[in-house]
Amino acid sequence: MASSHSSSPVPQGSSSDVFFKREVDPTKHIRPVQSLPDVCPKEPTVTDQHRWTIYHSKVNLPAALNDPRLAKRESDFFTKTWGLDFVDTEVIPSFYLPQISKEHFTVYQQEISQREKIHERCKKICPPKDTFDRTLLHTHDKSRTDLEQVPKIFMKPDFALDDSLTFNSVLPWSHFNTAGGKGNRDAASSKLLQEKLSHYLDIVEVNIAHQISLRSEAFFHAMTSQHELQDYLKKTSQAVKMLRDKIAQIDKVMCEGSLHILRLALTRNNCVKVYNKLKLMATVHQTQPTVQVLLSTSEFVGALDLIATTQEVLQQELQGIHSFRHLGSQLCELEKLIDKMMIAEFSTYSHSDLNRPLEDDCQILEEERLVSLIFGLLKQRKLNFLEIYSEEMIITAKNIIKQCVINKVSQIEDIDTDVVLKLADQMRMLNFLQWFDLLKDIFSKFTVFLQRVKATLNIIHSVVLSVLDKNQRTRELVEISQQKNAAKDNSVDTEVAYLIHEGMFISDAFSESELTPIAIDTTSQRNASPNSEPCSSDSVSEPECTTDSSSSKEQTSSSVTPGAVEIMVNEDMKLTDLELGKLANNVQELLYSASDICHDRAVKFLMSRAKDGFLEKLNSTEFITLSRLMETFILETEQICGRKSMSLIGALQSQANKFVNRFHEERKTKLSLLLDNERWKQADVPAEFQDLVDSIADGKIALPEKKSGATEERKPAEVLIVEGQQYAVVGTVLLLIRIILEYCQCVDNIPSVTTDMLTRLSDLLKYFNSRSCQLVLGAGALQVVGLKTITTKNLALSSRCLQLIVHYIPVIRAHFEARLQPKQYSMLRHFDHITKDYHDHIAEISAKLVAIMDSLFDKLLSKYEVKAPVPSACFRNICKQMAKMHEAIFDLLPEEQTQMLFLRINASYKLHLKKQLSHLNVINDGGPQNGLVTADVAFYTGNLQALKGLKDLDLNMAEIWEQKR
Repeated sequence: MASSHSSSPVPQGSSSDVFFKREVDPTKHIRPVQSLPDVCPKEPTVTDQHRWTIYHSKVNLPAALNDPRLAKRESDFFTKTWGLDFVDTEVIPSFYLPQISKEHFTVYQQEISQREKIHERCKKICPPKDTFDRTLLHTHDKSRTDLEQVPKIFMKPDFALDDSLTFNSVLPWSHFNTAGGKGNRDAASSKLLQEKLSHYLDIVEVNIAHQISLRSEAFFHAMTSQHELQDYLKKTSQAVKMLRDKIAQIDKVMCEGSLHILRLALTRNNCVKVYNKLKLMATVHQTQPTVQVLLSTSEFVGALDLIATTQEVLQQELQGIHSFRHLGSQLCELEKLIDKMMIAEFSTYSHSDLNRPLEDDCQILEEERLVSLIFGLLKQRKLNFLEIYSEEMIITAKNIIKQCVINKVSQIEDIDTDVVLKLADQMRMLNFLQWFDLLKDIFSKFTVFLQRVKATLNIIHSVVLSVLDKNQRTRELVEISQQKNAAKDNSVDTEVAYLIHEGMFISDAFSESELTPIAIDTTSQRNASPNSEPCSSDSVSEPECTTDSSSSKEQTSSSVTPGAVEIMVNEDMKLTDLELGKLANNVQELLYSASDICHDRAVKFLMSRAKDGFLEKLNSTEFITLSRLMETFILETEQICGRKSMSLIGALQSQANKFVNRFHEERKTKLSLLLDNERWKQADVPAEFQDLVDSIADGKIALPEKKSGATEERKPAEVLIVEGQQYAVVGTVLLLIRIILEYCQCVDNIPSVTTDMLTRLSDLLKYFNSRSCQLVLGAGALQVVGLKTITTKNLALSSRCLQLIVHYIPVIRAHFEARLQPKQYSMLRHFDHITKDYHDHIAEISAKLVAIMDSLFDKLLSKYEVKAPVPSACFRNICKQMAKMHEAIFDLLPEEQTQMLFLRINASYKLHLKKQLSHLNVINDGGPQNGLVTADVAFYTGNLQALKGLKDLDLNMAEIWEQKR
């Protein structure tokens, strides 16, 4: 080694400076030597030198990572472990790691650049303190120079001679080629190569020895402290042995017995668990027989609760037990069967409840059974039971009508059921009284039917509302339970539990041993009641039943239905509040539907009887009786069901409209016949008509009751006395007044036809006005009745009749106004139009009377001559015609109207006389002609004022003379 160290130097390379700095860098920061423990043997042996350590792995690592079976070396590491089929895939960069670029270091570079400049400047100004002398530095420089002589290929970390390129560069084949005549030269070359490699080895060994010498003090200190460390280890070993002996004695004396007790307690607890599990399995095994027993007594809710609890126990506490692997599916099929049984049972109950005799006083049939069925159906979400009940109501309503008709027809002997086969045809053979009794019976049966339906639906509605009310309480209880559980979990003392046996803890063993007596108690209680639910709320203290599922078991609370039946509200209902609210509304709608069904069936019954026009042929009394019966039934159903059904009202209105049309046509036809046969002569007034008029004297229109004895003794009167006034009328007007009262009476009896009656009565009054005008003023009576002429008496009588009708129009208007809605008051304008028409007609008659006399005056006065004798023949004829006129109308018209009429006639007379005098050039000059005219006028005035009722008439005859200019 010394010879190698003293060999000639190798040329230095400048590239080894970095390597040298990395090797000598630790020596520049050597700290003062400290005392180290003696961890190495004093004299290392040969065996220790050749023992493999982790530092040898740098030689074998390429061999460990290379697979000689593959040509490519990149995937050798993975194919060696995972096989030849392994394919390298590109690793997808993580989304959670940012992409690092140079920009991320810009801030750091900006912060550190100034410090780096200051550091470099300090290094130049203050070089590092050299702890070695110049000789040592020189030695270092020499060692670095020697190491630079070694080729860099030997310094590479992946240096391996098994690589052909590396082998050829270290040992070129040109030095070993002995062919030809160059053998001596090649041998010299090989020797030179061997010396060269030996020289490299000496340089490396010298540098290694130099590095070791630099750390010799630490090595020697470690060797000296090795003996002390061995003494320490020996003492420590003895202390550990003594401690172990003491621990073994303590374990044997103090712990072994206690731990054995704990193991026995844990074993006993496990045995109790197994026993309780077996008892639970035995209880679950009895589920199917218990369900069969419950179904035999129609306890559907109990059976469903038992099935639900058993399924929950199977899923949570008996999961994985092989013997129960098919029980879950069997219980599901059994639950489906119970659903079908409940639907069939409810259908049977509905049929028996609705079809039992209506004379039975009990409104609800087996209320407890109904409540149980409704709870079961709600629990299973079978909400179509209302549709079943609705269909049964329709069938029952049909049967009620059919049975009533059969009973009624069987009581009538005149109906041969063998000849008339159809029940509808047999029903049409009934007269009105028989058919009316039948309809009354049907309505009474429908009333009882609706009361029963309401009672049943009230029970269903109360059950639904009870469940809806308890939903809120259930949520509150769950929230309170969760809060208690959270508080309990927070209050548990978190002490350290020691694992002692099969993964169990000491704290668990103590807690389970305390729970065991309660668990046995609850298990015995469960087995004692076969109908009770397995793992119910009473058995929450069992070890396996203390889960969260057991704390949320079904809880029940009770409430009382309107029938005083206690119902158990199950909190396991699967319906939401929205569904329950909708179901409650559907129950109420079903009650409305029941009323509609009864009304619809009643309408069909009425229509079947009305096919042959039976209802249209009813008289007023019969139809009013029928209408009142139907209105009573409508009111009763509205009180029972809380809503008015419109079908029967519509049918009643339709029949009322037909009745009104027939009523009006009959009376209009009657009036038309009376007018066509009226000779317009004054008729005597029977006493019943006078009584009729007297009955409405106070403004109230009503037909008086007939008095058979009194009316026969009383003689007819010449005139009709109305409120002290005398009305000379024709017979048609008397009957018209009675017809008007019939219209008003019909409105009182059938309020729904008020508007129609008002329209029809207006039409009737207009018809009377127009037809009387045609017959009298239009002289139609000459052709219709055969009158020779229309006299002034006919005209006056017609006017007086019109005045009587006008007198009663305000009374009729007030009668209708009291029975109309405020929005219908506009229809009263018909009476205003009628009043105006009647007044116009009366005025036309008065004008006609004046026109008759006017034509007479024109005819007579046109021939008037002022000459003797006095009075002249013209004025005698005029006075004679005036007396006839007065005689014709005075007994018919009131005195005031007679005076007004004669004033108008006198005005016409004066006009014609004045015209004639002007034509004759007779003036008021006191001459002979003036005296003759004055005498004639005086004669006319005296005769006119001598007439009855015209004595005080102001004739003002001075107007006949022309005024002097």
